[in-house]
Amino acid sequence: MNKPLHPDQLRNLVPLDSLSPRQLWELRVRVAPLALEAGQLLRPENASSARHYLMSGSLLLNGRDGQQTHVVAGSPAALHSIAFGQLVEARALEDCQLLTVDGAELERLLSWRQALQDVLLQLSMDGEDGEWLERLLDNPLFAQVPPANIRSMLGRLVEIDVPAGRTLIHEGEAGDCCYFLKNGRAQVLKAVGSGEQLLAELEAGACFGEEALLEERPRNASIAMIEDGSVLRLARADFLELLKAPVVSEVDLDDVADLLGCGAQWLDVRLLEDYEQGHAMQALHMPLHLLRLKTRLLNPQRPYLCYCESGKRSANAIFLLTQLGFTAYALRGGLDALSPAERAALLWECGSGYLARSDGRIERSL
Repeated sequence: MNKPLHPDQLRNLVPLDSLSPRQLWELRVRVAPLALEAGQLLRPENASSARHYLMSGSLLLNGRDGQQTHVVAGSPAALHSIAFGQLVEARALEDCQLLTVDGAELERLLSWRQALQDVLLQLSMDGEDGEWLERLLDNPLFAQVPPANIRSMLGRLVEIDVPAGRTLIHEGEAGDCCYFLKNGRAQVLKAVGSGEQLLAELEAGACFGEEALLEERPRNASIAMIEDGSVLRLARADFLELLKAPVVSEVDLDDVADLLGCGAQWLDVRLLEDYEQGHAMQALHMPLHLLRLKTRLLNPQRPYLCYCESGKRSANAIFLLTQLGFTAYALRGGLDALSPAERAALLWECGSGYLARSDGRIERSL
């Protein structure tokens, strides 16, 4: 129980059973074990605001009304959290294992899930197909988007039927919109010499074309349909207003120390020559054009701090990392917003990228 739990170990607990699979994956890193030896007491003042679930052993709950309740792991009662607000104490009748779930995070996920269900219900009443929306909104990106924005976004999408072989986005063109793949499959292609290299395949629910909108640069790859399908087009202005603004979290330099103290790590998304001239302490070099490929070296349980010169590449990085389920923040205003003294104090290390470990492999982050 020292490792993050698999969602299957959480999905039967109440009210966790109302969360989506993606939300359970998010929540599993906010769950911690708590061991009680036989005879040990757990009182309300020591239980904090977390929710506690009995996973093994048995407890005797002494209520404020004088009633006693015997709870055994695996019983229907053990699927509910222990209501410490109504108890004087809980006594372990044998060695027990409990799970403590971050109460604030659980409440946030439940509130968002309920609001999302309200949106889906209204859309289904309007005759909209909810299955593709479930897939689309299961993207971690939308966990940061207020339901009101999602409702507005859905009203501004333009559906387009696209045959197999049609190229929706051409590498090198200016970006004026992004797309959501409603059905069918698409491929991401990069020009290499006189040919093209396949970078990835996209399935229903994928968002693509957003990088050019965030960076205000030409499209960095082409997107072509593999089979007949349909996409939903969102104009650049609507994307920036409804999706980018709530998703891209920014922090000031004054707040960085607290995040680093909680285990955050710097990501430098600039070019290699800029990184080598000076970077933040132990910053991993993750140039933006390689970030999607290099995310396998990152730890989903760890927050990341991104920086670049203007802040635009960092915003792009945050958007991408959020879609992939990471928690990340951008340095507000980028390095350009720092004074010369602040910049020198931040970018004091020089040289090549730090080693990053992933699945037993070790490689440089650049």
